Amino acid sequence: MQQHIQYERAGDGVVTLTMDWPGQPVNTIDRAFSPALAEVLDTLEAEREQIAGVILASAKKTFFAGGDLKWFITLGPADAAEIFAVVERAKALMRRLELLGRPVVAAIGGAALGGGWELALACHHRVVLNDPAIQLGQPEVSLGLLPGGGGITRMVRMLGLQEAMPYLIEGRLMRPSDAAKLGLCALAETRDDLIVQARAWIAANPAPAQLWDRKGYAMPGGAPGSPHIAQLIGAAPAVLAEQTHNAYPAPKAILSAAVEGAQVPFDVATRIESRYFAELVTGQVAKNMIGAFFFQLNEIKAGVARPSGVPRWSASKVGVLGAGMMGASIAYANAARGIATVLKDTSAELAERGKSYSAKVTARRVERGQISAERQHELLGLIHATADPSDLAGCDLIIEAVFENQALKQQVIGEFEPLLLERGFFASNTSTLPISQLAEAAAHPESFIGLHFFSPVDRMQLVEIVKGRHTSAETLARAYDYVQQLGKIPIVVNDARGFFTSRVIRTFLNEAAAMLSEGVAPAAIENAALQAGFPTGPLALLDEVSLTLALSIAQEARAAAAAAGQAYVPAPGEALIERMVRELGRPGRAGGGGFYEYPAGGAKRLWPGLRAFGGQVASLPQDVRELQERMLYIQSIEALRCMEEGVVEHARDANIGSIFGIGFPGWTGGVIQFVSHVGVRAFSGARRRACGRVRCMRELAPVRRAACALAPLFRQAAIVKSLSTPPLPLPGQGVRDTSGCCGSVRAVPPPRPHHTATTISLLSLSARGRGGRGARADVAPALRRRPRKSRQ
Repeated sequence: MQQHIQYERAGDGVVTLTMDWPGQPVNTIDRAFSPALAEVLDTLEAEREQIAGVILASAKKTFFAGGDLKWFITLGPADAAEIFAVVERAKALMRRLELLGRPVVAAIGGAALGGGWELALACHHRVVLNDPAIQLGQPEVSLGLLPGGGGITRMVRMLGLQEAMPYLIEGRLMRPSDAAKLGLCALAETRDDLIVQARAWIAANPAPAQLWDRKGYAMPGGAPGSPHIAQLIGAAPAVLAEQTHNAYPAPKAILSAAVEGAQVPFDVATRIESRYFAELVTGQVAKNMIGAFFFQLNEIKAGVARPSGVPRWSASKVGVLGAGMMGASIAYANAARGIATVLKDTSAELAERGKSYSAKVTARRVERGQISAERQHELLGLIHATADPSDLAGCDLIIEAVFENQALKQQVIGEFEPLLLERGFFASNTSTLPISQLAEAAAHPESFIGLHFFSPVDRMQLVEIVKGRHTSAETLARAYDYVQQLGKIPIVVNDARGFFTSRVIRTFLNEAAAMLSEGVAPAAIENAALQAGFPTGPLALLDEVSLTLALSIAQEARAAAAAAGQAYVPAPGEALIERMVRELGRPGRAGGGGFYEYPAGGAKRLWPGLRAFGGQVASLPQDVRELQERMLYIQSIEALRCMEEGVVEHARDANIGSIFGIGFPGWTGGVIQFVSHVGVRAFSGARRRACGRVRCMRELAPVRRAACALAPLFRQAAIVKSLSTPPLPLPGQGVRDTSGCCGSVRAVPPPRPHHTATTISLLSLSARGRGGRGARADVAPALRRRPRKSRQ
C-alpha cells in the first residue's frame, strides 16, 4: 500500500488527499508518483457514489515540486521510449482525475512549480494562499526542458496561445495575485480559509468539467487559424531565431508543442507534448543546464563553500572607496538591501556624482511602478556621499573600488583600514591584481579579501570571492554572508593574477582580437559569438570594458613577470589591442569609440577602419563553427588550467562563475561542463582543428590532466561522455567527421524534430501587441539583467 498520499473521507463525502512524500522535504513527480496516484484513483473511482468532491492538499511547506531531476540527468537518447511512456502514464492519471465526475480542488499553501503546477491545473479549481512569497508556474525552460505533464496543453487552452506564451517560453513565474487576475485561481487569506473555500466550491459545483471538455469550447484569443494568431505564427520563427539564435532547443520545442497542440484534440496535444519532452530530457543540453542551474547553483546558495563553524554575519555599515561606476553601483547594491553605505571619493562633488547613479536607477524603478517614491527617498538616504575620511569610522566592511593600479590600491588600503570597526574586514574590488600582494599593505592581512563585483552591479548576480594567502576562515565566511546579504551568487576562488573569471574572459577577448588580426571579418566574429549563445560579441564587449583597461591589465602582467624574473609571452591579439589604442586612438566606447562607432541618436555600428586589419581571409567564406570552437574552447582550456593550478577548487564555481559572471553560454552548463558536453577526446581533437595554428596544439595537456581529475565528478552526475564519443554539434549545426588528423567537414543536418509537417513556433508577441517591448525568451537566466516580474 502506498504511503505518499493520505486518503481521508469526511462525513459530508469530501475526500482530502494529503500529499506527503516520506523522507523528502518536498513532494516530487518521481517514480513513486504514478503508482501512488493510481492507487488513490482506484479508490476514488470505486467510491465515486459516496464522494461529493476531492481536495488535493500538501503536508509539506510547498504544494508540489517538479520532476525528479536526479533521475533526469541519468537519461540518454536510448531512454527516450521509456521516458515517453512514463510521462504518458502520469498524464493519463491526471486525466483520470479531471474526468472523475466529481469536483476536484487544489488547496495550495506553498509553491507549485513545474509538475506541481501541472498537477494543480488538472484540478477543476485552485485556491491559493495569498502570500506574495509563493511562486506558481512553469520554469522548466530555464533547465532546458518543457512542461511535460500537460502544462503546455492546459495553459494554452486556459489562456490562449498569445497569453500563455510568456509563462511557457520565458518560464515567467506568478504570484498568487497574478494567477488570480488571469483567472487561474481564487485567493485565500489564511490556511484555514483554503479548505473552507475549497469545500464551498465543491458544494456549488457538483458536476464540473474542464473548459476543453465542454461542448462548444473555443480557445481564448482565437485558434491558430484565426487571422490575428495566424499572423503571429507566421512571424514566430524569425522572432525566435532573433531572440535565441537557435542555441537553446527548449524554447523552440515549447512553441512547437503549443502551436501543434492547439490544432488537435486534447489527448493528441498532450502526446505531442510528451514527444518533445522526451527529446529534450534525453538530450545533453538539458543535462548541462540542470547540472548548472539546479544542482550546482543550489549548492552555492546552500553555502557549500562557506567555512563551517563560523557564526552567520551581516553587514550594518559598509564603506565604498571610489565613486566611479563600480563604486557607485556597489553603493546602490548595498542601499537596495537596507545597508547604510558611505560612498567616499576625493571630493564631495565626485562623491555626489556617484550617488546620482542610485538616484537615476531608483527614478527608473519609480517610473515603472516597481518602487514607491517613499522607498526611493529611503534608499537614497542610506547612501552618505562624502570626501571626509572620518565618515568611514565604524564601518564593519570597507570595499575599495579605485582605479586598477596596485600602488594606488595599496595606498588606500593602508590609509583607510584603521577606520574599520574592531573585527571588521577590508575587501578589494580588483578584477585582476593578486589579493595577497594587495594585502601586504594591510595591518591585518587575515582580514583582507577580494570581492570582485561585475558591472553593472545592480544587474549582475555574481560576486567572485578571492582568498588571499593569509585570509582567515572567519573573513571568508563573513564575505560569503555579505554577498548573499546582497542577494547575489558567491563563488570562491584562490589568489592568482586575474583570479578565475578575468583570466577566462581575457582569453575570449584576446582570441577575438587575434581573429581580427588574422583577417577574419569582424562581423563574422561577432555573429559567430551570438549564434554560439554568448550575450554579446567579443569586440562589442571589449569596447564596453575598454581597450585601455585591457591594455593596462596586460602591462601589469608584463611588469609582474619582469619582477619575478620570468619571460612574458604576449597573448594573441594583444598587439592589435595596443595598436587600436595607441596608433588609431580607439580606446573603447567610453573614449568615443573602439571596434564600434557610436553615432549620437543612432545604433552602434562596426568601425569602417577595421578594414585595415583585413586581408585575403576576410573576403573568403568563414567557417562559423571553427570561429565558435575557438571562442568556446579557449575559455574551457583556461578554466581547466585554473583548476589544475588550484585557482578554482570545484567545477561548480567554474561553471556558475563563467555563466553568471562572464556570459559563457548557458546551454553548455559552464566552461568545465562544456568539456564533458563534447567529450574529452573529441574536445582535444576539435581543439587541434580549431584554427590550425601551432599554438592550439600546445594547449591540450591541461585538458587531459584536468579531465582525469574531474572524471569522478562527471560520472557522479551521469553526464560524462565516452572518450571515443564524436564531438556533439553546436546548436543548430551538423556534425563533423573527425576521422584523420585534422578532420573533414561533412554536411550532416541536425536531427529532424517530431511532427515536421507542422513544426512552426509561436513566440509571444503579446507585449508588442500591448504597445510594449517584445517578449524575450528566458533561456539563459545568467544573462538576464534582473528577474522578470510577473504581470500585475
